Formats: sequence, structure tokens, C-alpha cells
Amino acid sequence: MTETTLIRNADWVVAFDKAKGEHVYLRDADVAFEGNRITHVGKGYEGKADREIDGRNRVVMPGMVNAHSHPTSEPLRKGITDETRSPGFWHSSLYEYLTVFENDPDGYQACMQVAMAELLMSGCTTVADLSIAFEGWLDTLADSGIRAVVAPMYRDARWYTTDGHELKYDWNPENGRKGFEKARRIIDLANQHPSGRLSGMVCPAQIDTCTPELIRDSFDYAVEKNLPFQIHAAQAVTEFLEMQRRHGLTPIQWMESIGALGEHSIIGHGIFLDHHPWLHWTTRKDLGLLADSGSTVAHCPTVFARRGITLRTFGGYIRAGVNMGIGTDTYPHNFLEEMRCVAMYARVIGESVDDLNTSDVFNAATLGGAKALRQPDIGGIAPGFKADIVLLDAKHPAMMPLREPVRSLVYVAGDRAVNDVFVDGRQVVQDGKCLTIDLQTASEALEEAQKRSLKKVSKLDWNNRSADELAPMAYRTVDRLN
Repeated sequence: MTETTLIRNADWVVAFDKAKGEHVYLRDADVAFEGNRITHVGKGYEGKADREIDGRNRVVMPGMVNAHSHPTSEPLRKGITDETRSPGFWHSSLYEYLTVFENDPDGYQACMQVAMAELLMSGCTTVADLSIAFEGWLDTLADSGIRAVVAPMYRDARWYTTDGHELKYDWNPENGRKGFEKARRIIDLANQHPSGRLSGMVCPAQIDTCTPELIRDSFDYAVEKNLPFQIHAAQAVTEFLEMQRRHGLTPIQWMESIGALGEHSIIGHGIFLDHHPWLHWTTRKDLGLLADSGSTVAHCPTVFARRGITLRTFGGYIRAGVNMGIGTDTYPHNFLEEMRCVAMYARVIGESVDDLNTSDVFNAATLGGAKALRQPDIGGIAPGFKADIVLLDAKHPAMMPLREPVRSLVYVAGDRAVNDVFVDGRQVVQDGKCLTIDLQTASEALEEAQKRSLKKVSKLDWNNRSADELAPMAYRTVDRLN
């Protein structure tokens, strides 16, 4: 028998009005879910309830949807890539840093567990995991309790530099094809996983490391199997100029020319479009191409803001008609902090509060991500939706005085207000603590993995620099004070 859980008389419910296609506030309402599906949203629930939760002093909202993350690598880089400098590559960390501060197979699980715990405790219930496949990947995701879209990355070439300013490519299309084949097998395993919470995404890694044939075949496979398709594109000035050198087109225009834009397509980052002022480019087509094709941009503001880079602008993309999702491309995997950054950076770079509304950010974090991942039954609180539900503490001092729940959450309280989280009807966070992951143990294992990584840096760097040379400490470390 399937258990029915009732949240009785919640102070606030961020519910989804299916007829209008928008979130709305309900006051003093009940939310019931049977098994993994929501069955009732509204006042006066009179059905059975095997478990009842007092909704007084609670805000009930949908779990957030993360459209882009790298949980097997990014948590390891805490304290390392916070303020990296790479002047030969417009201060992108892609080419000199991410290639040398690497995790190892023994650290993958701990890295992922830390990221998943952070996501769940910040109200994120679905994650797109763009990772290199490793043994135990699917089970680690399933054991965390999160809903996950696995995106095993593959590519035809790897980046490298020998001087810190010229990017070179080591091409091996045979490896790209093998990676594509392996990815299809993993996607099938994800869709068949007994947890019922895993699915797959087709993910050629980067637009400049894949041949046109691999990208097009990957896109066609995604359409054939009705899967999301994601690729890193327009994420760096170096990449933009490389694609122009090869094809005489911007990355987005080139994707359109080979038929790889569409409603299945997610553009990881999509910052350096032809209107971006750093490029001083001669066309203004890219935003229209994304909007007209129904493509999504997965926006991850924090990692780029650390390098002085911003989207131009989040509100501008929305006004152009582009579907927007939000991701966590770096540490911490705190989804609510990422949402706050979306709003703040857009208004700063747009030089106006009018660049976006809080509802634009919340919609991207829920409905936009759900659309991108092709899962229309997540990201909302309504009958028939998956029971991915977050309960906030309305009496947490950071939420008070509580006139406006979503604004209070995004701009002030953040993850401090997250009390309980359910994914697929199963409780995974209780009283702000993750029930499925021993975060302390995972963090200690991650710290050991980072130590191992730091020892290898000089061997991987083109100029044999040490970790301390590439990522200097904020202050000197001394034995004693003078």
C-alpha cells in the first residue's frame, strides 16, 4: 500500500496554477501526496493520511531544478579557484586551472556526496550531473535520494597550452565515438535504474572539442530518444574566437548552421553571444536564434562572477524569449545562493532593478529547469506533479517579518530556512540535516582527495608551477609573529 502524507494548514504554499501556467501563493492550505505524486493542493483536505505534518509556521514550495552541475570535481577546488588569474585566456579558469587541479577516482564519491548534500539542504531536488562516468556513479546518485539526470560527457579532443596564451587541441575522434557509445549505455542504465529517480542526457562536452559530426549525431540521438541535449558553448572568449576562426560564425550561429539548436538543446552558460560587449562583434543574431529554436540557457553566475564575467543580462535573455535554467557550476552547491546571485548580478550589470523580477529567477529555478530537462511534472506544487517538496521554517528569524516568502528566502534567509525536503515522496532532509549522506565523513574524505590533487599540480601544469604559485594563499603563513 502506498503511504499518503498530508501537510496540514500550511501558512503559505507556493502552488502551481496549471490553467495559467504560473506559480501562485495559497494561504492556510493543505498539500497531500500519495507515494511519489501530489494528490491535493488547497483547503480542507478530507482524505486519508498515514502521516500528518503540521503546516503551521511553514512555507511549502516546489523543489528546485538544477540544470547544470559538475559534482565530481568542483567541491574539490574550494580554496583553490576562488580568484584564479589567467590573463592569456581572459581570466577563464578552463584552460590553465581545471586541467591541473583534478580529482581522482578515489575522490569522486566523496566529492559527489558533498555536492548532493549541499543541493538537498538548499532545497534543490533535481540535478543535471555533467560528469565523466565512474564506477558507482549511478548508485551514488540514487543513494543520495536526489532526482538526477546523468550526463556522461565525451569529446573528440582535449585542451592544452604550452605557453599560457595559445590554446591547442589534441584530436582523437575515435575516442569521441567510443565515449558517445559508452554514454548511450549509461543513459539506458540510468533510465532502468530501480530507484526510478534517474534519467539521462546526451552531453558532448564542449562545442570546440567536438567535431560537427559528433555534435550533430548526438543531437539527433537526443531528439530520437526524447532526451535533453546539453553542450558547453559561448562560455569563454577564447572559445568564441576559436569557433570564428574555424567557421566564420559565432558558436550559436554555427550550432544553428549544423542543425543542433532546438527544444532539446541546453546551452551550458551561453554568456559570450554576439551582443556581449567584450566581443565587439558585428552581428546581433544569437539571442534570436536561441529563442526561435526553443533552446535553453543554463546560467551559472557564481563561477563566472569570480572571474569578473557576467551574462548580459538574465532579464535581457528572458525578454528575448529564451528559456532560462539555473545551475551550480562551482562550489558551493548551494542552489539558493546561486539564485540570489542571478538576481543581484543581473541588476548590477543591467544597471537597473528593472532587469528582472524575483519571479523570473524562481521560475527559472523551477519551471525553466523542468522544461529544459523535459520533465514537465517537476518544479511545481499541483496535483499530478512529482512529490518533490520543500518546507521552509516561516519562524526562522531570517524569514521574519514574513510578508513575501520567495523574496525573503532568496534575498535573506537562503538555506538557513530550509527545514524539510522530500524527493519522490521520500524525506531526505529533516530539521535542516541531510538524512541520506554523512556530510562530515564525506567532507573529510574530500579533504584527503584535495591533498592528493595538490601534490600532482606541478606535474600537470605547462610551466611546472606549484599549487601555491597558481593559487596563492590570501595571507602569508608564518611560524611566529615578529
